[in-house]
Amino acid sequence: MPSIKVFLKNQIVLVVSGIAAVISCFFVPPSPLYLSYVNFRVLALLFCLMCVVAGMKDAGAFNVLSRVLLKNVHSTRALALLLVIVSFMLSMFLTNDVTLITVVPFTLLVFAELDAEQELLYTLVLETVAANLGSMLMPFGNPQNLYLFSRYDFSLAEFLVLMLPCTIFSLVLVTAATCCLRNRKIAVAHLAGNATWMDVKAFALYAVLFVLSILSVVRVLPWQVLLVLVIGVLLWFKRSILLRADYALLVTFVFFFVFVGNMGNIPAVRTYISQFMHGHELAAAVVVSQFVSNVPAALLLSAFTEDGRALALGTNIGGLGTLIASMASLITFRFYAAARPQRTRRYLLVFTLANILFLLLLSAFAFILEH
Repeated sequence: MPSIKVFLKNQIVLVVSGIAAVISCFFVPPSPLYLSYVNFRVLALLFCLMCVVAGMKDAGAFNVLSRVLLKNVHSTRALALLLVIVSFMLSMFLTNDVTLITVVPFTLLVFAELDAEQELLYTLVLETVAANLGSMLMPFGNPQNLYLFSRYDFSLAEFLVLMLPCTIFSLVLVTAATCCLRNRKIAVAHLAGNATWMDVKAFALYAVLFVLSILSVVRVLPWQVLLVLVIGVLLWFKRSILLRADYALLVTFVFFFVFVGNMGNIPAVRTYISQFMHGHELAAAVVVSQFVSNVPAALLLSAFTEDGRALALGTNIGGLGTLIASMASLITFRFYAAARPQRTRRYLLVFTLANILFLLLLSAFAFILEH
């Protein structure tokens, strides 16, 4: 029983999407048509990117990078700013969740040697905001971008032009917010000297696979070829990396593909939602993301609109707000709750207030851009 409760708690989105998919099957009976619902390209690209990034982390690259960057940091504000900017930049290429899994434990480790609890809390909140916002720029920065990039057949140039203004504005906002933190002198330079060893050969191999993954995202390399290459190389080099992919997320995608496909095949539902969303795609994406998180929101709403621009902006901005608006935000909360269980309420308060402020500012900015 305890294990079931833990599973339900940790994989609530997977469970809910599975239930929704099963219920939808009563309205549209299972048939070969279901196969057309599933975007195998997106699933393959997600799987490959997950494995490659897990391999790069396993090679020790991110720990070395983080520690080297800390070499000349001498104040709490400079430390926080560096960690927040690193989170913002890394998330563009490594996805928001992988970035937080990497940076947050390192942040807790660094701040453990300092008497700076308040600065730690604010830094973690801003790191989370930065990772969620920085990941919006690239089509492979987060799962919803990868899906929407494929669903609406964006070119790389189109996607970058669309997301760049909000990305720049986001960077200005998180930088300004971090600069408002209290500034105290510290001495953490010695931490940089303890950089962990990196397997250069392994990192080089994963880096090549990462480049191939990007080529596949932008449709230069067929995704089928990439999938075979990644699986083949990892089976030969280090097969345990194949187990590091987030299979729960992949299955969640399949469940949502089935649910959305079935809903789209019910004429009354399709007509109602399409009319409701027409002209309000950006707002709908932001609002729906607050309750189901932005990845499911992208999958759900894309069945009822062809306005991919508004949906891409809305689901990325919609990752701000509630704790579940972006599932990556739960990563930071879990790490912090494990390290500081007595301060979780304060974390949730600061997180919510900060996210609402960023959400309002970016929503207004995006609305002005689109109109």
